[in-house]
Amino acid sequence: MGKKPLILLTGGSGMVGRNILENPAAENYNFIYPKSEELNLLDFSAVNRYVSKVNPEFIVHAAGQVGGIQANIASPVDFLINNLDMGRNILLSARNAGVKKLLNLASSCIYPRLAPNPLSEEYILKGELEPTNEGYALAKIFTLRLSEYINKEDETLIYKTFIPCNLYGKYDNFETAHSHLIPAIIHKVHCAKIKNDKTVEIWGDGSARREFMYVGDLAKAIFKVFENFEKTPNLLNIGTGIDYSINEYYQTIADVIGWSGDFTYNLKMPVGMRQKLVSITRQSTWGWKPETSLRSGIKNSYDYYLEINN
Repeated sequence: MGKKPLILLTGGSGMVGRNILENPAAENYNFIYPKSEELNLLDFSAVNRYVSKVNPEFIVHAAGQVGGIQANIASPVDFLINNLDMGRNILLSARNAGVKKLLNLASSCIYPRLAPNPLSEEYILKGELEPTNEGYALAKIFTLRLSEYINKEDETLIYKTFIPCNLYGKYDNFETAHSHLIPAIIHKVHCAKIKNDKTVEIWGDGSARREFMYVGDLAKAIFKVFENFEKTPNLLNIGTGIDYSINEYYQTIADVIGWSGDFTYNLKMPVGMRQKLVSITRQSTWGWKPETSLRSGIKNSYDYYLEINN
């Protein structure tokens, strides 16, 4: 049996990273995933030394400061600077060490707020960003472009970027102030069931549409990259090709949890983009699609929520 490829994974303690490491295919690779106390990704000198020392065959950059609308509005400086610095440091260190293959994970929030849906990869930087998460989006665009510039200067350094749609699933963050839509709804509706509350509040009128993919499916797509790196597009949306309204997410989660109350609407609260659905044309040509249905993914997420809160 040959030597297992050495892969440096940033963000190994995060939701995406932990799902990558739990995937059965991880047995075929030698992953190193330093925690923040072992490697501060905000320290360029430290990152540069570390990457040069371990000399990985492949890097997956999955680390980042993430959060929902509330967190982004409250801390735009941190979301911009920390994510920019992490991306810059890992990519330049990879270049300096001569790492040939790197997969950078961006986010669908990098698309212009008024771009037509579904959002095609060609729309990046073709309009204003959504103000509620602009700092995070700018940092992700910077890292994406830096990947392209490095490859343009040296064709042997092939740094590719996935643009996943919104993610949810096992190891998600359910803290109200920092969570994304689905974990926030799970927490709210679960608490309503426990407290026997008759209503749950929805921000806005519930008509805004979002696309969410179960994070375990993204992990599977990443392993496909390892196996088919040369045939993977340099810039690729990863999504389901289906979106649902906020109302539909609330109702599906209520059904899974077993809560039968009513929803109220707070029209004064921000809701972000009216729709955010990525185009999966390139993804389909690449030959991949997610496997987990919305209801099944939410059930898995709720089971995990119950596990960590018991």
